[in-house]
Amino acid sequence: MPGVIVDCAMYRNGRRSAAPEDFSDALDMARAAGDAFVWIGMHEPTEEEFEHVSREFGLHRLAVEDALTAHQRPKLEVYDDSLFVVLKPVVYDEDADTVTAGELMVFIGDSFVVTVRHGEGAALAAVRRRLEQEPEVLRHGPTAVLYAVSDAVVDHYMEVADELQADLEELEAEVFAPAGPDTRHTAARIYGFKRQVLEFRRAAGPLLQPMDRLAFGNVPFVHGPAQPFFRDVADHLAKANEHVEGLDRLLSDALAAHLAQVGVRQNDDMRRISAWAAMAAVPTMVAGIYGMNFDRMPELRHPWGYPAVLAVMAAACLGLHRLFKTRGWL
Repeated sequence: MPGVIVDCAMYRNGRRSAAPEDFSDALDMARAAGDAFVWIGMHEPTEEEFEHVSREFGLHRLAVEDALTAHQRPKLEVYDDSLFVVLKPVVYDEDADTVTAGELMVFIGDSFVVTVRHGEGAALAAVRRRLEQEPEVLRHGPTAVLYAVSDAVVDHYMEVADELQADLEELEAEVFAPAGPDTRHTAARIYGFKRQVLEFRRAAGPLLQPMDRLAFGNVPFVHGPAQPFFRDVADHLAKANEHVEGLDRLLSDALAAHLAQVGVRQNDDMRRISAWAAMAAVPTMVAGIYGMNFDRMPELRHPWGYPAVLAVMAAACLGLHRLFKTRGWL
């Protein structure tokens, strides 16, 4: 259990206070005090490891199953004795150009908060330290923890969206750059980028409804005075969603522009091939006619017949070359 429980602490009147090592005793003390709560942070617990925690805190078995299974959509579930919120923090790897979504489950109830994290992203140590430096916020109990965690996840959405925007600008420059060896895989890069944006949208998009419920609805275990803070989080989340939707549209436009450029280049190549084939066809045709071994042919016995035919072929090729050059085929 020590490796699974990242941190366990009791907070009283907005400050971290001494508590028994056993979290069930700490929970009893917090409830007896009335102005305290226990916050347990866990990282990828197994069913056996989480069983004792869920039993002591009275967590609903369906929420426990979701917390252990992971791979959940962002959502908010209200149960008799607790509130269950699923968040999906995202991490952007600049070297690999990949967006990875983790999972963060938050249980809040009577004098307790239990956070369960899956994946390497969204470590809550920084959130906990920041809250411990703001006792006036932490004094609001489990609601303050839910707000701080949600705010940290959504703020990171904005940071990842900005990083994606910077990479998209580089990709757009590549799309409209002159054709070269580096542009051969541009379409594959655009498709790969769209998959990363889709991963982002799967994490941020469904979270808007739970945030709206926390901001505007009457949700148990969430204090009414905290709703303005959740409205601020919902507003930032809406901006992040608008940003990523704009990125998706720009990617579609970039892909369409790239495919149009490929089509134009292919047409140019076909025109060039056709022009050179036409210029090669003229001397081939003349040489074929004069190679048919007939006795009666124009200028066949004339001493200047052979040079004249060569001159005609050269003149025809030069005329075609000038014609195609004027029309932009060469």
